[in-house]
Amino acid sequence: MSVSSSAVIFEEVPTAGGQRIGVARLNAEKSLNSLTLEMIDLLGERLPAWAVDPNIVLVMLEGAGERAFCAGADLLKLHAACLAHRESPQRTDIRANGYALDFFAREYRLDYLIHTYPKPILCWGHGVVMGGGMGLMAGASHRVVTGEVRIAMPEINIGLYADVAGSWFLARAPGRTGLFLALTAAQLGAADALFAGFADYHISHARKTVLMETLIAHAWHREVAGNRRDLSRLLQSFSEPRAEAGPLRENFDLINELCRSEDPAAIIHRITSLASDNEWLQRASATLAAGSPTTAVLSIALQRRLKLASLAEVFRAELVASLACAARHDLAEGIRALLIDKDKQPQWRPAKVADVTEEWIEGFFTSPWPAAEHPLADLGAR
Repeated sequence: MSVSSSAVIFEEVPTAGGQRIGVARLNAEKSLNSLTLEMIDLLGERLPAWAVDPNIVLVMLEGAGERAFCAGADLLKLHAACLAHRESPQRTDIRANGYALDFFAREYRLDYLIHTYPKPILCWGHGVVMGGGMGLMAGASHRVVTGEVRIAMPEINIGLYADVAGSWFLARAPGRTGLFLALTAAQLGAADALFAGFADYHISHARKTVLMETLIAHAWHREVAGNRRDLSRLLQSFSEPRAEAGPLRENFDLINELCRSEDPAAIIHRITSLASDNEWLQRASATLAAGSPTTAVLSIALQRRLKLASLAEVFRAELVASLACAARHDLAEGIRALLIDKDKQPQWRPAKVADVTEEWIEGFFTSPWPAAEHPLADLGAR
């Protein structure tokens, strides 16, 4: 059975035992399956239904086409909403940007659902997996990357930060690599995705069809634990031999040293002034140098303040921070420079790291809601 929309294709694929595999395919190939509010709402409706359907044994998330699972959020509507909010009488109230509130709150709720889903979720990470795409993949119980995967959290380029629980999963990467990735938008291949803990299996994209045939032919259980074990075993049987270390692992000691300071400005200076013949490190340094100073300092603050927070607490804090980003200058300016005018010359405010004060950053943590009224207050409730 297949149900199609302009944004997501849902299929329920019969298995040999009469049960079904739920397949959700992001269906926006031209935009590299960029995540829209419509996609978020469709997934947010279907995944809970599959969670309680006794005949669905597992869920598979994938992207249409051969270029991407998901390249991140669709930012053009967000840009327009930010500009409209800035010109409105309610511009000092971050809650008044209705589109931003809807988008971020529903996206984070969907991401949390995936992290806490009661059945196995297999995410097929092929091609571009960035930003919001990482938000979908990070919480899946079984995360596959192919040899063509390109993983990154590139938000510093647009004046946002590594959201979608990036403050949680990046902070759990080895050493200080997660902080480095948030600051530099450095891209990772399959080997580094496994090393960083962002993926569980490396499987050739050419074997996807055969893998699916194997999953369809398998005799699945009626209980979840057995299905989790069997899916792990089947995926492992398709996994590629361990690849050579990628640049993140090769430069692990250097990255740790670069990010070893209590002073955010010192970390940023070390990375942006790095002299290296390594092209990957050069690109990382240049990206941070050209990125939003506010994003850089905020990224460090988020990972440090939320280090011991629960996943639900992280999503609640990130919603406040994201709405603050939408209300201030840099997010709209970054989207303009990258995607609208495409001049790649954003005029950040503040323009220098030295001008990003503690008071300025504190505003990204100040919630406009009492705790019980926060839109994500129910996350983690039992």
